[in-house]
Amino acid sequence: MNVTSQNVTYCDLMSVKKTFSVYHNYLSVIICIFGSVTNVLNICVLTTKPMRCPTNMILTGLALANLLVILDYLPFVFLYNGDKAYAFHFTYNLAVFVIFHAWFAQSFHFISCCLTVVLAIWQYIAIKFPQNNSKWCSNKVTKITILLTYILCPVICIPLNVSLKIWEKQVPVDENEKIQKTAKTGTHNATIYVTDYESEYSQYISSSVYAIAMKLVPCILLTVLSSLLIVEILKAKERRKKLMTPKPDETAAMRKPSQRCLEKVKQADRTTMMLLAVLLLFLLVEFPQAIFGLLNVVIGKTFEVECYQKLGDIVDVLTLTISSINFILYCIMSKKFRTVFKELFCPYFPCFNVSKENWISLQTIQTYV
Repeated sequence: MNVTSQNVTYCDLMSVKKTFSVYHNYLSVIICIFGSVTNVLNICVLTTKPMRCPTNMILTGLALANLLVILDYLPFVFLYNGDKAYAFHFTYNLAVFVIFHAWFAQSFHFISCCLTVVLAIWQYIAIKFPQNNSKWCSNKVTKITILLTYILCPVICIPLNVSLKIWEKQVPVDENEKIQKTAKTGTHNATIYVTDYESEYSQYISSSVYAIAMKLVPCILLTVLSSLLIVEILKAKERRKKLMTPKPDETAAMRKPSQRCLEKVKQADRTTMMLLAVLLLFLLVEFPQAIFGLLNVVIGKTFEVECYQKLGDIVDVLTLTISSINFILYCIMSKKFRTVFKELFCPYFPCFNVSKENWISLQTIQTYV
């Protein structure tokens, strides 16, 4: 029995959308405020003199991109969410803002994706090629890489939004300017402005490039790089174990490394694990979006309406959350970050003077094995 695509229901998510929409605005505002504060704190701490190193430069660029994504979303929550039942919800200025929001959010989220990939590459080089790390990933090279990322990503995103146009429409409204479904219930017509693509073909091209180039490719790269990082960490531990095991003609004391050397090795391992956690958290949110975006392109309009659009609010909240929580991760796992943060913002609070034996440095440490 043949079943046409019109008879197939891919998702039944209307109840999920209605339930979540009640909390969406409140959650978004709370996360945006929290994320704005934490990313500003990240930038303040990571740009101090004790923290200046290639890895922290990338993390600073990442924090700035996340901050701009969050700040852009705040007005969008207030202006373009909720029950858009009145003609004044569809002004020309709002339509212009929607197009700008689409380009701005895509651009800086793409910057965030690319910088996360750069972070993974830099850390892989630090572990795989420690002897070349200072040359290949120098401060100058890192600054140029970040600058090019901030220049090229917005330019790449421009064609994705060129096909978005503002369309003028006449709709029936009542005396309170509330939009009516039919002309019979309306008292007069009002002009509204909506944004849409020029054609289905332009929408398909834009969606394809967005799903594949801006979502799927970075996720695949991060998956490969994260796997390579894990492999190199295991190899490094194995080589270190062999080096520390005394040969038959050596005593254990002859092979025992200094305490300072051991601490540097431990710091390098924990730094790598922390940055790996940043990568995996990013993948946790981005990979499902990439898969849904690809299904949206392959299956078409039906899947977009039934599934993609229904999950839009949840995806937005998850993206905002992942853009906001790096500060917590740094505080939990970084000795240097916590120390500098305390010196900058909490010099007179004894509650922050806790034991730091298990805290690590965010500064790039070459891994010697």
